[in-house]
Amino acid sequence: MEAHGNTAPVQAMDRPHPMATCLLVWCALAVVSSLYVTIPLTPLFAVRFDVPLHTAAWPGSAFSLAYAVGLPIWGAMSDRFGRKPVMAAGLIALAAVSPLIGLADSLPPMIALRAVQGLAASSFAPAALAYAAEMYPPGRSVVVIGLITTGFMSAGVAGQVFAGAVERLWGWPGVFFLLGGIYAWSAAWLGGRLPGGTAPRGEGRMAERFRVFLFLLGQKKLPPCYFVAGTLLLAFVGMYAGLEAVLTRPPVALGPGDMLLVRAAGLPGVLLSPLAGRLAARFGLRRVLRAGLAAAATGLAAVAAGMFAFDAGLISAAAGGSAPAFALTLVMPASFGVAAGIALAIPPLIAIIGRLGGNARAAAVTLYTFILFIGATLGPQAVLWTLQATGRDYPPFLLLAVLMCAAWIASRRLPDPDR
Repeated sequence: MEAHGNTAPVQAMDRPHPMATCLLVWCALAVVSSLYVTIPLTPLFAVRFDVPLHTAAWPGSAFSLAYAVGLPIWGAMSDRFGRKPVMAAGLIALAAVSPLIGLADSLPPMIALRAVQGLAASSFAPAALAYAAEMYPPGRSVVVIGLITTGFMSAGVAGQVFAGAVERLWGWPGVFFLLGGIYAWSAAWLGGRLPGGTAPRGEGRMAERFRVFLFLLGQKKLPPCYFVAGTLLLAFVGMYAGLEAVLTRPPVALGPGDMLLVRAAGLPGVLLSPLAGRLAARFGLRRVLRAGLAAAATGLAAVAAGMFAFDAGLISAAAGGSAPAFALTLVMPASFGVAAGIALAIPPLIAIIGRLGGNARAAAVTLYTFILFIGATLGPQAVLWTLQATGRDYPPFLLLAVLMCAAWIASRRLPDPDR
């Protein structure tokens, strides 16, 4: 994030701090997992509160919308008050609000509390990334930022696995009670063990930041990048929301254990994200970005084709009544492909946006993150509304596949930052 006004000097760490790095990566995983914990809980909310699935998805969408809105606000706050205080304040707020969600007895207060939770969670990313850039030596900071980003990406699968496992043991309120304890412990760990990062940086001016955002959107080269950014979490979150809705009902009707396998299948794909830098160095940023988008589109198309076969009654006959086993055989590799593709696409896209942003690099990446999480807000709503409107299982996944193909086409129009 860019600082404005008079800035206080920041004392960078003069040697690597493995504990600080582990702490930042852990908090990245824990904080962003909250976005994804409601995906496996959405069908339960629909039954518990007697609402349609797309309405029951609003606790997730409210979180991601508030998260997106909070990113530039917290970025300015961390400029003014320091990186570590903002991260600590966000974790304390998460520790306080998360258990209240488990006490919600109707959907409106749950949605409101999830929005508050999302706003608190958005404090971590801008402060943590700026902390890594400022407090580590230049060569080391790139590695640490990559590890933090991997924590963010891994949360997409870890949050779902965590929620599914805890719900089976203690019910859905237990998910939020346990999250509260995790955030309280994380806040204490960060407050006691994270070195430096407490000096105020100056005055954070929100009006100036938004003027820069408007300027960036007016540039010819950046809007295609932001279109691609808007599709990534839309497809990722939307796919898992759709799979949760479709695979837990007939004709597939997967049980909790099998759904845990479906969610976990994407984790190895997400962990490929650190390889994107090496691949980009060898093949170029645009090629790696397009390859990631192509893999995600192919995975989504495979899911759509499989769901079409189920809708047409082709699978029941071909599988000899073993629809769940066939679904697992199809969906697990496809979800791995989607997760791997998106994980490989995000780092080169960030690098391209940073280079095209020039002197406004920090603002360009912040705007990217805002649009990324707007996509996460729209994904479940688009998928579950399409599922309800069509009454068929394949149209939502076909919609996501077409959207990823459009992103691939848009990526071909990007200028080559490697030249």
